[in-house]
Amino acid sequence: MKKRRLVASMLCAVLTASVVLSGCGGGKTGGGSTQSTGGESGGAESGKPAVYTRLYGAEAATLNYLVSSSEVDNRLPANTIDTLVEYDNKGQIKPGLATEWTHDEAALTWTFKLREAKWVDNTGAEVADVTAQDFVDAMKYELTPEYESANVQNLFGVIANAEEYYNGLVYNGGADEDGNVWEPIDFSEVGVKADGEHTLVYTLAEEVPYFLSSLAYVVYMPAYGPQLEELGKEFGTGADKMYYNGAFYLEEFSPQERHVLKKNLLNYDADMVYIDEMQRVYNAEYNTIGPEMIKRGEVDYAEIPADILDDWLSSEDTKNLISRERPKTSYSYFYAFNFNPQFDAQYEPDNWKKAINNENFRKSLSAGLNKTNPVAVTESNTPDDFIINSITPGDFTFNADGADYTTVGDMASLGQTFDEAKAKEYRDLAKTELAAEGVTFPVKVLMPYNPSELNWDKECQIVEQQIEALLGTDYIDIIVEAGPADGFLTEVRRSGKFAFMKCNWGADYADPETWTDPFYQKKGESGYELGYKYGNIAKTIEEGTPAAEAALEYFTLVEEAKEIKLDINARYEAFAKAEASLINHAFVIPSSITVSRYVADKLDVFEGQYAPFGVSNLRYKGQKINDHYISMDEYKANQEANNK
Repeated sequence: MKKRRLVASMLCAVLTASVVLSGCGGGKTGGGSTQSTGGESGGAESGKPAVYTRLYGAEAATLNYLVSSSEVDNRLPANTIDTLVEYDNKGQIKPGLATEWTHDEAALTWTFKLREAKWVDNTGAEVADVTAQDFVDAMKYELTPEYESANVQNLFGVIANAEEYYNGLVYNGGADEDGNVWEPIDFSEVGVKADGEHTLVYTLAEEVPYFLSSLAYVVYMPAYGPQLEELGKEFGTGADKMYYNGAFYLEEFSPQERHVLKKNLLNYDADMVYIDEMQRVYNAEYNTIGPEMIKRGEVDYAEIPADILDDWLSSEDTKNLISRERPKTSYSYFYAFNFNPQFDAQYEPDNWKKAINNENFRKSLSAGLNKTNPVAVTESNTPDDFIINSITPGDFTFNADGADYTTVGDMASLGQTFDEAKAKEYRDLAKTELAAEGVTFPVKVLMPYNPSELNWDKECQIVEQQIEALLGTDYIDIIVEAGPADGFLTEVRRSGKFAFMKCNWGADYADPETWTDPFYQKKGESGYELGYKYGNIAKTIEEGTPAAEAALEYFTLVEEAKEIKLDINARYEAFAKAEASLINHAFVIPSSITVSRYVADKLDVFEGQYAPFGVSNLRYKGQKINDHYISMDEYKANQEANNK
């Protein structure tokens, strides 16, 4: 893949003296769509609006991108709010709202020159100019504790005094759990400033090798300051409760009914936006009804479930309607254990808590899970192509010598975790140890899934059957249950109402540190509720046990890696040691990268923005609607053209 040049260029930009990268929008960078076989529907050439229609089954809890880190919530803001930088369809960084940028010799002060841009309301009417102050006001909002932003941890240790300002408001001169006293400071001391209307200056707390790439994520998006001040917590609660400066504006947001996005004619890069309107229509049964609507030509996109895929591929009527999603390494999937269970008594949370604190019990599940089986539900032909043995996917980033991070240091020793013999060996050891602690068998293992996610139920059933058959139903009882389609993240994972569950994480920037975020948090930070956050060790893992020592080992290794700024090779080796520790102690079971689902789609997916981090992959800018569904042959031709 093409990450090597991208990452190398970004590291050079950070490690060398003042560098200016300038440019402007315009000029199509898409790669080789085979549109000559059918042509495009709608748009300027036909005189008809180009309308893209698809179903969805999981509703956004909020549109407020300043507080939410959920992909479901950020799909709409990704298309309606522009970032300082963005990525083209080949994964190369390019100017966005910033036309050029420089930094000082120490790479601590970054200055961005902004282009002329406009805020519009949900009718597309002009509201105001986009200014540097909008970035300042957005960050102040995020750093205001009452708004409970899930993104603030991305600013701590990066933007000068961001953590000090936030904790000063939280503790107001008091001490945190570690005894650190946080005195209030003025926001003017935080490292974000507007130097006039079109010059934005960030001051970093320390040198950050990945800073430029992180600007493509929601945490650095702007918002119109006067509106933030007026609405407060109401910001982003409706289409008319926010303004837009991106490729589209949100005309309608009717939860569990539909979303309507329309092309923003006042966007600086409107010539690169080929879709006039997007309609997202809610249907809780979209996985079932979507393919049938494809046959009738009523929607432009639908996922094709595994249980009908073979029939579709073999039928003359449907085989040419199927293509695939674009392969991406922006998401990593893993099976997570909950060390702080909050589920109902019928699932025996106290018994589970004792069991999961035992390393041999965790290792029995880790070695007992054949990851190929659940992945094969979605990709039966080549499931092992998507299997990974680490949390960080391969081809995500490269060190200064061009070596893939997953081959560096201790990461190179990570292999396939599935081993039937070892799984039984760990099981027998765990049985003896846990019986002495009063654990009763079989241990109940609550494994929920989101019914709106295609094939997840089938994956869970296969995991249940495979592990129980190997380890025995007298040892474990995996209980598969459907959670709510809407609010699953909040109601299930963040609430601790699971024992064992497939989770995922999307990278926010181009550095291995981004893959520690689900597992490592300092005290007082919010994040993935996997139960072994730094501040919860005593509560979730019995103090003084090998499990507690192993968890603290991981946190210490992460902290040591974070301190390495200039020597990229040493930094990557340090993070590799930390990640290997996390996996070898079976705190988490790596699974796969995103499997490229089979879909029926009228878009050439290789025309869209691409990056293995940030919100680029969620954007529709640059894509054209064809008058037919892309076939597999077209998909392969488009992929080959893009790779060239």
